[in-house]
Amino acid sequence: MTEPDLRLRAVVPASPQVAYEALTDPAALRVWLAEHAEVDLPGRYEFWGRFTPDGAEPHQRVLHVDERTIRFAWTVDGVESTVQFELAEDEDGTLVTLTQSDLPSFEEVLADKAGARGALHTFWSLAIANLADYLAGRELTPRCDFTSAQLRASVVIDATPERVFDSMTQAEQFHQWFGANVDIEPYVGGRFAMGGFDLDPGGAKFVEFEPGRKATLRYADGMLDSWELAGSDGKTRLTVVQSGFDPANPPYPGWAGWLGGLAALRRYHELPGRRTIWRQIQVAGVPEGMFAIE
Repeated sequence: MTEPDLRLRAVVPASPQVAYEALTDPAALRVWLAEHAEVDLPGRYEFWGRFTPDGAEPHQRVLHVDERTIRFAWTVDGVESTVQFELAEDEDGTLVTLTQSDLPSFEEVLADKAGARGALHTFWSLAIANLADYLAGRELTPRCDFTSAQLRASVVIDATPERVFDSMTQAEQFHQWFGANVDIEPYVGGRFAMGGFDLDPGGAKFVEFEPGRKATLRYADGMLDSWELAGSDGKTRLTVVQSGFDPANPPYPGWAGWLGGLAALRRYHELPGRRTIWRQIQVAGVPEGMFAIE
């Protein structure tokens, strides 16, 4: 069996039996995964809708099901891949392993040549983050709407704007919650490079930087990534907006990645001392040193 192009391993706070129910109950799937879901195992496992890449209708076909495994074929943009969920007991709950084959290369995704398939890596990372919060009874992070060119999301974080802002603009803190190496120059004109300046010497640049209030990054292609923070009763409403892109081709892969990051940012502030849910993030073709899970 060939090595999958994507392997995500995360620990969710529930027993394998409860986690399996969340993966197979269509009502649960409609909360944490997709707008629409229908399940009748062993023959049917379908999800679709605006929160699913190429989701106008279901394109899944069950390959194998047992009490710890769900494997299905999923056709996106005419290309079939194999997806598998596998559950195992863990001292902190259940270890969920998600694999997927036949995905576009990292270079194709960066070059915007992968179509709807380019968002599958970050679609799953956000979905698993929401699965973990669903099982913990926590508020979920907004999902990526693959039918909209309005890339805007707001979350409330149980921490002050100053603390949230620092965690987004100080490299050491950013690394702790996002799980990726990053270099940041925290001032107007300063660079922001996911993976570090060695991988991306130019980086994005801050065109706005007001500690505790707002920051805006401009990328080389002109796209803007804006963060606005408003405090109330010791909490922060963080609003993230991406703009400046071709509305006919929204950057869904990166946007879904940022949304998955917001889920991790919320856990970082609201569950201090808790270990990250992630045990492994393996994406074929990603430069060595991009991801760093502690």
